[in-house]
Amino acid sequence: MVSVVIPVYNECENLAPLVAEIEATLSDVDHEIVVVDDGSTDGSLRELDRIRSAHQNLRLVVLDRHCGQSAALAAGFASARGDLVVTMDADGQNDPAEIPRLLGLMAGQPRCMAVVGYRVGRVDTHWKRVQSRVANAVRNWLTGDSIRDTGCSLKVMQRAALADLPRFDGMHRFLPTLIRMQGGLVIEAPVSHRPRMSGQSKYGMWERALRGLRDALGVRWLGHRKLAIKIKQDRHRSNDGNP
Repeated sequence: MVSVVIPVYNECENLAPLVAEIEATLSDVDHEIVVVDDGSTDGSLRELDRIRSAHQNLRLVVLDRHCGQSAALAAGFASARGDLVVTMDADGQNDPAEIPRLLGLMAGQPRCMAVVGYRVGRVDTHWKRVQSRVANAVRNWLTGDSIRDTGCSLKVMQRAALADLPRFDGMHRFLPTLIRMQGGLVIEAPVSHRPRMSGQSKYGMWERALRGLRDALGVRWLGHRKLAIKIKQDRHRSNDGNP
């Protein structure tokens, strides 16, 4: 099974068309759509309840308050039942039609723990693209990684690779790096980018920049302090008393 995990915060008008797109794209794949409502105040929860009757694969996780994207994703990961977890935004800028190709790349690499997208042909403003390039450069410099586009939410990951990742506010920006820190193979792949369906971005530039810097420093610390343990032997005594 493939679990598509989508954090939602005030995206009421985007939900019905996005869920319909995902269902059409994955019609031949055993899948579920896990939508996590992160304390929306615009009627998103009512809309999800309305469309759920028409989409049997849609599951709804409701947080008791607005907790942020990392918390919503963590709740989705905990609820996901698939061996593979796909993440994407609810604003419609990630194209569900890309999912089968990413799944194919994952299947073609038996050791692969994650296939992460990087956006090409971005439709964002020039200023937003500049911000993204600077943020990616700073995060990679601090963490020692080389991820092209940490802001791209479209990813396919082995659920087993997510189980032991540290949970913290800002985690969603570092999922590929955290998986690599565990020794997992991460592949990057170009994905298309679309205009937002409706509504406005929920992130402010300076707030996101300061949080990203703080979190990158934390991940850098974690990388230097992680435990590297290799068991040489695990001796035990058999039932007949012999070692």
